[in-house]
Amino acid sequence: MQRRTRLLLLGLTAVIALTAAGCGGSDSTASGDGADGSGSLDALQVPSEFPTIQAAVTAAKEGDVVLIAPGVYNEAVDVTTTPNITIRGEDRNTVILDGQFTLENGIRILDTDGVVVENMTARNYTSNGFFWTGSDNYRGSYLTAYRNGDYGIYAFDAYHGQLDHSLGSGSPDAGFYIGECFPCDAVVTDVVSEYNGLGYSGTNSGGDLFIVNSTFRNNRAGIVPNSGAYELCYPERESTIVGNIVHDNNYTDGPGIDVSLLAQGNGVLVPGGVRNTIERNLVFNHDRTGIGLVPFPEEDANDVPPPKEQWDTPCSEVRDRVVPPIPADQCKEVPGLLKACAVLWNPFENRVQGNVVENSKVADIAVATADLFGTGVDTKSLGNCFSDNTFTVSAPADVEALAPCNGTPTSDAWTTGELDLLGLLGQPAEKPPKDSYKTTPEPGPQENMPSATTAPHVKFEGPTKPDVAAISVPAKPAG
Repeated sequence: MQRRTRLLLLGLTAVIALTAAGCGGSDSTASGDGADGSGSLDALQVPSEFPTIQAAVTAAKEGDVVLIAPGVYNEAVDVTTTPNITIRGEDRNTVILDGQFTLENGIRILDTDGVVVENMTARNYTSNGFFWTGSDNYRGSYLTAYRNGDYGIYAFDAYHGQLDHSLGSGSPDAGFYIGECFPCDAVVTDVVSEYNGLGYSGTNSGGDLFIVNSTFRNNRAGIVPNSGAYELCYPERESTIVGNIVHDNNYTDGPGIDVSLLAQGNGVLVPGGVRNTIERNLVFNHDRTGIGLVPFPEEDANDVPPPKEQWDTPCSEVRDRVVPPIPADQCKEVPGLLKACAVLWNPFENRVQGNVVENSKVADIAVATADLFGTGVDTKSLGNCFSDNTFTVSAPADVEALAPCNGTPTSDAWTTGELDLLGLLGQPAEKPPKDSYKTTPEPGPQENMPSATTAPHVKFEGPTKPDVAAISVPAKPAG
């Protein structure tokens, strides 16, 4: 009883202060004494006890639930001190954080562990809808993020996480992103990503990282894990991409960063990633490739790709490494294509097996490199393999005979029907207006979290690993 009285007094005090100052924290339309009208969930209530989400988060103690009533909240919430709290909306579709295209992030969790965010919407932020960075044991569930100026749902330098039952839409970079972690120990499952530059992006991430059972549609490009020295902990490696529906990623009328313009029209594209598993996905209707393993040309690079013996190095061991300048003979300019000090990140030892890929205008399955710098690397030497896929055209032709995942190659004709990689790199899509994300389609109602007003806080201690072996190629959606 003392705790409840203390919270009510804090909330009333804050309301009086804000009213006296002539400003409100939200235009919320609902309130209540308890989470479900009966007080069954001992939660910090917004706005009945606290006028803003930030006020409740600031007052929260470890193990608390911040429960948000329906309404529109024009705030940017930071979680920076209290671990192991849950921030939850009563209704995913009507608890809305709105940045009004002036605020930066909807909810940002910075160097704080165990924070769960669920059952709400973040829209119209200049950067990200929901953002974890420097955090362990994070979870985002039943979230909708749309029309945000960078990413929808974003985890960076964060570990032991799960993103599920969520929608990311209308972001210039990616609807979902997990980057700069190895081994990440993270799961993305049962999500939908649409109308973004990239459906999923994962720069320099991997290791127990699963992207499964999800839909990526109508983005500029679908699933795009990549390497590059512009972030730490390179290369991207050992991501597992299984059981997804990836289709019609040819979106040209909306937002997109430069990388997405190069990746335009591809389903699953792996620019410079290594040792990824791409199995049992349904991939269809792409203007370029369905599944493509290609190099990533990085201009003005900070470093060169590490040797193979360093691919297993955890991020924790390279975080503080001082990178010396790149020797002049290890980066070059390619006139008309790449600027000075460009390096090429090649796709090595990826496994592409059991996918159903159809209706790709260039190739259903493709693999290629370009020896721009005279290193002697060719497509055969990359060590990628392909088996048991259902497809019509590959580049090079008959790719499963050239590099089967099991057994001995029955062909060595690597130059027959090879991918015109330089043609693709030299023809990026036209750059869209900077603010094009502001007019992307508004999503319809989304599935609510069960028992949102009564479920207690449960300490989140890591993701639920999917049973990958049990995942089958999904059925094609109607329409």
